[in-house]
Amino acid sequence: MKIVGVDLGGTTFTVGLVDESGKIIKRLTRETHVEEGKDRVIERIAEAVNDVTTKDVEYVGIGSPGSIDRDKGIVRFSPNFPDWWDVPLADEIEKRTGKKVFVENDANSFVLGEKWFGAGKDYDHIVALTLGTGIGGGVITHGRLLTGSTGIGAELGHIVIEPNGPVCGCGVRGCLEAVASGTAIKKFAMESYKKFPDSKIFAMTGGPDKVTPKDVFEAVLLGDRLATLIRDRVVDALARAIASYVHIFNPQVVIIGGGISRAGDVLFDPLNEKINDYVMPSFLGTFKIVRSKLLDDAGVLGAVSIVLNRLSERGGGHEES
Repeated sequence: MKIVGVDLGGTTFTVGLVDESGKIIKRLTRETHVEEGKDRVIERIAEAVNDVTTKDVEYVGIGSPGSIDRDKGIVRFSPNFPDWWDVPLADEIEKRTGKKVFVENDANSFVLGEKWFGAGKDYDHIVALTLGTGIGGGVITHGRLLTGSTGIGAELGHIVIEPNGPVCGCGVRGCLEAVASGTAIKKFAMESYKKFPDSKIFAMTGGPDKVTPKDVFEAVLLGDRLATLIRDRVVDALARAIASYVHIFNPQVVIIGGGISRAGDVLFDPLNEKINDYVMPSFLGTFKIVRSKLLDDAGVLGAVSIVLNRLSERGGGHEES
């Protein structure tokens, strides 16, 4: 069985034709152009789906940012898509492609992708975090996706870990996203320029306006004080948040993906040490923290996993290998 997966983003979207083993047979990326309005964006998605589809494809999965009515395939609201209010995305793509379409929040799509194809394949209790411009998350418990009463649960990036901390994009102070996201890392560096003008971060980038999270983590390896302070703040925030997830969900594995995960050992080594400061003794040794295996394929494979998960939920005859 082949499935088309759509990874929908505010700047670009990627569409891939994927077989049941997770091999991406064909892939294309196009600009979203949200400024052209929802109707044109939907047309562009449908055109791309049709461009990669073969005759034997029956299903399309779409991982979309925002609050999603997963049962009806409606995007209720998406902050990066200004005119997207109660958009019947599944129905509109079905009309234009003739395929059955399932839509899921992109963070839920990520954890499903890890369950079907990635680091969560051998587990039934999973917490997954995507660390990028923002922070998203998803939870699988007893092998099933946790969605909550209205389908928008597991907003793991918005647990408060610094009660009087920076204001988050959601309006609340001290969310994990406001402290450990790529946006937060850049902001911390820029705000510290006057105090640490000689930081290797700024020597590498040519100034505070050009800093990226990658620069900060590379500067840690050079022994830079500012970079180390920022890294340690991020690690502490992640450790506090993950400890809470461990206490609430009792996962076997915590999977971290997204662009920040590319920092590698400079992030994961201190995180694996720091987590022990915040976890109850009875939970020590019951879980592990790992990096996503899917990397650049996470979006498309996650979207495909939406379909596999729905068919499994509905007894669609597909069993996980």
